[in-house]
Amino acid sequence: MAEPYIEQVEYLDVLTKTGKKTGVSKPRGDVHRDGDYHKAVHVWIFAESTQELLLQKRADCKDSWPGLWDISSAGHISAGDSSLITAQRELQEELGVILPKDAFELIFVFLEECVTNNGKFINNEYSDVYLVTTLEPIPREAFTLQDTEVSDVKYISFGEYRSHLAEADPKYVPYDVNKQYGLLFDIITKRYRENNEARSLVLQKQLRRYAPVSLTAELTGLGDADKEALILLVRAAMIMDEIFYLQVWHSNPVLREWLKEHANVSQLDNLKWMYYVINKSPWSCLDENEAFLTTADSAVKLLPEATKPITGWKGVQYRAAFPMLKPSGANFYPPDMDKMEFKLWTTGLSLDKQKDATSFFTVIKRHSQVNWDNHIFDSTHLSEGSTHDLYSIPYSQEYHPFLTRVSDLLHKAGDLVSSPSLKRLLHSKADAFLSNDYYDSDIAWMELDSKLDVTIGPYETYEDSLFGYKATFEAFIGVRDEKATAQLKLFSDNLQVLEQNLPMDDTYKSKDIIAAPIRVVQLLFNAGDVKGPQTIAFNLPNDERIVKDRGTAMVILKNVSEAKFKQILNPIADACIAKEQHELVDFESFFTHTICHECCHGIGPHTITLPDGRKSTVRLELQDLHSALEEAKADIVGLWALNFLIKKQHLLPTSLEKSMYVSFLAGCFRSVRFGLEEAHGKGQALQFNWLLEKEAFVFHPNETFSVNFDKVEEAVESLSRTILTIQAKGDKEGASLLLQKYCTMTKPLKVALQKLESIHVPVDIAPIFPVAKTLLE
Repeated sequence: MAEPYIEQVEYLDVLTKTGKKTGVSKPRGDVHRDGDYHKAVHVWIFAESTQELLLQKRADCKDSWPGLWDISSAGHISAGDSSLITAQRELQEELGVILPKDAFELIFVFLEECVTNNGKFINNEYSDVYLVTTLEPIPREAFTLQDTEVSDVKYISFGEYRSHLAEADPKYVPYDVNKQYGLLFDIITKRYRENNEARSLVLQKQLRRYAPVSLTAELTGLGDADKEALILLVRAAMIMDEIFYLQVWHSNPVLREWLKEHANVSQLDNLKWMYYVINKSPWSCLDENEAFLTTADSAVKLLPEATKPITGWKGVQYRAAFPMLKPSGANFYPPDMDKMEFKLWTTGLSLDKQKDATSFFTVIKRHSQVNWDNHIFDSTHLSEGSTHDLYSIPYSQEYHPFLTRVSDLLHKAGDLVSSPSLKRLLHSKADAFLSNDYYDSDIAWMELDSKLDVTIGPYETYEDSLFGYKATFEAFIGVRDEKATAQLKLFSDNLQVLEQNLPMDDTYKSKDIIAAPIRVVQLLFNAGDVKGPQTIAFNLPNDERIVKDRGTAMVILKNVSEAKFKQILNPIADACIAKEQHELVDFESFFTHTICHECCHGIGPHTITLPDGRKSTVRLELQDLHSALEEAKADIVGLWALNFLIKKQHLLPTSLEKSMYVSFLAGCFRSVRFGLEEAHGKGQALQFNWLLEKEAFVFHPNETFSVNFDKVEEAVESLSRTILTIQAKGDKEGASLLLQKYCTMTKPLKVALQKLESIHVPVDIAPIFPVAKTLLE
């Protein structure tokens, strides 16, 4: 005897009016009866060649809008389900179209608040609106329609469809195109009707902001074996690029190959490729990460088995999608994961698993996405005792094909090099790539004492603007400048003195600061997370365990600093600094503050004790605000430290006393031009606006700036104290308020930046590495 059919009740997560999860779920019918806010997905299929949208006709049995033409595919997000999986599943169930996640572009979130069926159906719905772009329309006979949901499908010109909605045609489900849903049509219109000539001019203007500069380094002092190892190191560094492209966004590597392949098709295609090479993604670093490409520029992929087969039709050709808004979690987390879901997951984990989740070196994934991608649900994917969709996977596993290649190259280079410390670094780093334990290799990097200077691995966390947890891969290969390195020993020798005199409460000061080794390097190649504005120095590692036990080490890229001073800071000073202070802008001050900035990353709060007695770190407590505040701290405390070393310790020449402040002022405009979405630019805006408010910086009627030497010292100290105290307390609310108030594009900043743009001062440099190119040839 057959089992009686029992209809499954669909539960939905109940949201607040602002769209946040409440932790409560209810049956679908109750949600619409009570008017609870909940989530859904809308999926639009757009045919590029005909400029048509696919519509479905809703089945007559539907409880809302029966028999009307509607979105290509749509559905509720069931309790506990993810947005992207729901979009993929609805498309398969309703239309029989199976597409991978890179076909779906989230274009906006739509809030619909309406009442139908004589007040019996209340729809307060947040919908993630996805666009799937195909080259050609999918043939009608290729669809497999779900008869309980869909009675028919048709393609219609997006302009004609918009008119039907604007006229409230009763055959179509109503959407107000004069309000938020009009975005769908605005996006398509802008995307496909933009003038190619105008677009080329915009890209040319964006490219002009980067001054191409050849960076060279003398290889004298390196033996033949070291030079042979150098070739292997450059090749290893190039693999850092491959990993970084993937870390930025899952379809980014495919986009890169497509743009490269089509770079010679037209002038516009060449400009797209050139600007992509600088940004390493479709989002412009100097424009608040605004997209300079769209999915319409992206790679075309063929999927023969996306629908049922049709004779003479090769299958669905779609564009590999990327969102217009750069994802805050990059490719480290599921694209539809929010902070609340992550928090709910991690609070249920053991301490070890929590550390894995927030580790620098893990990626967060969904069991359901893996299962969907494999088209088979396999419960063995769930780790033992896990009931949550999220899980962490180590970099050594996620990037295994790349890291095995890098590891092999580093071992081979390690066998060749003459320096014992470099040999140790290369072998330990090669092992770390495969073990996911970077502690020993980071110690080896700190102790490096070699003519050939190598930094390679996962370090900075700027791409993870969701939490600031996940590290990106990068590489810097250079030659040690022994003379300049020897001259800088006084900074590392005085770190503990600086720590003990920091302008903050003594209870927050560390008693065991370890001097940071400083290495001055002439850069000959970099790769990985070196997009857009080029770094002039870095202070590593970021691992708080090592910072606490061993301190940090610093690398200063002198030829990069010299190039930036010559190409950018000098012209900025000419345009923006008052005539009487112009001569105080000099390379010595600029370079010295750069060094002090990096040193100051190593002092101040790192591992902290919270008010409830719990041990934590500044990075964990401030999360996404950490990077910007830490950059501001290193800058402003760097100025305080220089003043201290000049006036109290008498270790630096008094000639720096005024020039360091004026050079810093000129440097503010340089860094703010990176954009207020970038950590350095955000931190610089905070400092500039604070010092301007305290009258330490003066904005003159002739639109130039100067330093008020009577007030600058006190203003620098007060901002240093404010930032250090926020960090010491792990005060995220205080950090947020400080950044909200001061990290703004104020009128004086706008005036300066407009002036610099009008006279075409470059924003940064685009390095060219002739030595590395010759080596590889």
